[in-house]
Amino acid sequence: MTTTPDLTPIPSLAERLRANVRRVVVSKDGPLDLVLVALLCNGHIMVQDVPGIGKTTLARTLAQSLGLSFKRIQFTPDLTPVDVLGTNIYNQRSGEFDFHPGPVFARVLLADEINRATPRTQSALLEAMQERQVTVDGVTRALPAPFLVVATQNPIEMEGTFPLPEAQTDRFMLRVALGYPSLKDEGEILLRFQRDTTSTPTVDPVVSPEDLLAAQSLVPDVRVEDSVREYLLQVVRATREHTALELGASPRAALFLYKGVQALAAIEGRSYVLPDDVKRLADPVLCHRLVLAPQARLRGKTAEEVVAEVLQSIPVPVES
Repeated sequence: MTTTPDLTPIPSLAERLRANVRRVVVSKDGPLDLVLVALLCNGHIMVQDVPGIGKTTLARTLAQSLGLSFKRIQFTPDLTPVDVLGTNIYNQRSGEFDFHPGPVFARVLLADEINRATPRTQSALLEAMQERQVTVDGVTRALPAPFLVVATQNPIEMEGTFPLPEAQTDRFMLRVALGYPSLKDEGEILLRFQRDTTSTPTVDPVVSPEDLLAAQSLVPDVRVEDSVREYLLQVVRATREHTALELGASPRAALFLYKGVQALAAIEGRSYVLPDDVKRLADPVLCHRLVLAPQARLRGKTAEEVVAEVLQSIPVPVES
């Protein structure tokens, strides 16, 4: 007899984080839920949106809500890997080299406008994002857990930017777009910050790092039926065979999508995954990984349109 796992801590944790973040960030439920999914899966987030939407504030408030150390790197063309990872400096008193850690040694790292740094500097994060460790001068040092990279990009202003290497793009679990606030929400922003727009609001922690790690350990207990798993794999595989794409989703993307739908179900209080969960996460998990073929780009086709076509072409499993 299969026992139903106790996932009750996850919806409660998610609601506390939502409420706390909303004290500072006025946002719709959808983007916040995506951030929570990545958090529960120990995955990194790419926030791609226009300036002034609240990307930096979201990352900082999330770290404060979890009681986690927060560091911000402003990526610029003159930034070097040493500025990110740290370096060894000779200590004349001891006669030895002392390691001075870079900002990557934080639990929440904001890589602000990551595409403004050179590919060499961008690649400095590859080992940290995948293996949660950093190697400097042949010595490997573990990063604290949990470790989350929140990177931002401005999709409009491309002058002076460098495209992210595919290997790094693939390490971001999902892409989030906050979008412009509604008329009501923007009015709330004006009232909330009318007296002071210079200082950064702060919040108290509502979830401990230990509670977060415990919640992360529960996510794999969410049940995924064979038919839903097969549906998910068909969606990922179809991107590799689509004529409009030069590069489809990787096996890492399939794994992120699988973990993501489990986390999404848990946040909504379910111990099982629905096909609709796959549909809901297909865009944020897959689109930023897909590389359009030259002819498709010339025709103005987008990755979102390709994913929509894929979802429409694959029959949705029906459970009795």
